[in-house]
Amino acid sequence: MKALLIYLRNYKKETVLAPLFKLLEASFELLVPLVMAAVIDNGIANGDKPYVIRMCLIMVALGVIGLVCSITAQYFSAKAATGFATELRKALFSHIQNLSFSKMDTIGTSTLITRMTSDVNQVQSGVNLVLRLFLRSPFIVVGAMVMAFTVDVKGALVFVVAIPLLSVVVFGIMLVTMPLYKKVQADLDAVLLATRENLTGARVIRAFNKEKSEIQNFEKNNQALTDAQKYVGKLSGLMNPLTYIIVNGALIVLIYVGAVRVDTGIITQGEVVALINYMSQILVELVKLANLIITVTKAIACGNRIQSVFEEKAGIPEGDLDGSGLLKETAENDDEPFIEFDHVFMRYEGAGADSLSDISFCVKRGQTIGIIGGTGSGKSSVVNLIPRFYDVSAGQLRIGGKDVKEYKLSELRKNIGVVPQRAVLFKGTVADNLRWGREEASEEELWEAAETAQAKEFIEGKPEGLGFKISQDGKNLSGGQRQRLTIARALVRRPQILILDDSASALDFATDAKLRAAIRRMKGSPAVFIVSQRASSIMYADQILVLDDGEMAGLGTHEELLENCGIYQEIYYSQFAKDAKTSGKEAR
Repeated sequence: MKALLIYLRNYKKETVLAPLFKLLEASFELLVPLVMAAVIDNGIANGDKPYVIRMCLIMVALGVIGLVCSITAQYFSAKAATGFATELRKALFSHIQNLSFSKMDTIGTSTLITRMTSDVNQVQSGVNLVLRLFLRSPFIVVGAMVMAFTVDVKGALVFVVAIPLLSVVVFGIMLVTMPLYKKVQADLDAVLLATRENLTGARVIRAFNKEKSEIQNFEKNNQALTDAQKYVGKLSGLMNPLTYIIVNGALIVLIYVGAVRVDTGIITQGEVVALINYMSQILVELVKLANLIITVTKAIACGNRIQSVFEEKAGIPEGDLDGSGLLKETAENDDEPFIEFDHVFMRYEGAGADSLSDISFCVKRGQTIGIIGGTGSGKSSVVNLIPRFYDVSAGQLRIGGKDVKEYKLSELRKNIGVVPQRAVLFKGTVADNLRWGREEASEEELWEAAETAQAKEFIEGKPEGLGFKISQDGKNLSGGQRQRLTIARALVRRPQILILDDSASALDFATDAKLRAAIRRMKGSPAVFIVSQRASSIMYADQILVLDDGEMAGLGTHEELLENCGIYQEIYYSQFAKDAKTSGKEAR
């Protein structure tokens, strides 16, 4: 939690002024019982009305000045807390964006959302209350005890006993509840996960008639959260009654001692009232402090959860090579391998075995590589290594003759166009989505990419054209339209490496064939990786990599693999009749 306080660095003035004005307010508040004692002993006792009026005006002035100080402190503390939360959220979001896929898989999406929202809000509330009350409440508690000693030493001894007892109660409950609030936030993660899965998978749930079981599952998670909140709430709720018991017990003793000492003439009635007022001030401030402790306990638990995310290293160390210049230089030499997988192994974080084992092949500039295999054979894992979404565990992956780890990530990835398996679009216009590929792309370049991706026709069919508004996640488009737009988005980048990760699964065979033909005619001759479970999508590739359980089962052309690769034969003939065998050369 302490490490997060760095995000208050731009609000140093506010973090000093807020508690300072609160201390000023507290100082004026501590003077009020003395003025009241003077009113009783000097004004009322002597029947001096002008004196009473003067003292009352002084009390009003103290109240007004205290109010101004309080409002000023509230302003500075709110400004510092909201600014701190803004800086923290920005830094946390930036850090999450730099986490490797492995780290994000390990932490989990739902808990990251909770830490970006609920946890940051709790920390913001904690900072706000700390700036306002953390110094004020202890200052009044200690100050009231000191002022009590100036009134009557023997009466003030009641304070000496009461305050340590109160401290034991407050801090004891804080130590017990802090880990429990951390568990409450973890239970909130589970509720968020269930909610997120149900909202995103609503159609699937209804299609399989699983509403009742999902409601029961949600109720179970929600009840666990409720029970945890009730339990920690009960413990936190003990703070107020226990502090009231101690303070009111101290008040009884104080009134008794005060009555005896007034009767013997040692102190005046006004001084007894002052002592009681100081004890009442302590009671009020300890109630505030109790609430502060509860909020701060939550904030510390949430802050530690946020800090644990920051402690997760990005996982992908960057090199310092300028990738764009090096890759263009390599592109001019077609005889040299452009991309080389040299005995590559890859294992996901926390996995018990390698997902890829001993993968070796080379790709030249302008070549098309098809990757095919059964479900879970490692097809996506191979192409995810190229833009360094994941890193190799052993072996080496080279692009342009250099290890891929030597490039700056930004330079490497701006030369790669990736079309993922799931077509993801963002709320905005078609043009906005396509310019994710390259912000400065002209309208003509957008249309060119759309034409290559076979998306031009349906975009022109929209009255707004490139200005057509896409809803969140592209819900107002069909699956094929979403896939074509994601392909166009990658093509706008004019990549030197184009990765199509099973990105034509929603396209019909004719559109798929037109897409592949258009990509072959693209300017710049990028190296193209086509991941597919359709033999028809990759059969005309320059090379086809066949994978089986993370290992290479074959590498060659369509004709070569039909002759000597049993797994490729099995896949091909499951999709085409044996008597329909046609060589790639004849088909062309």
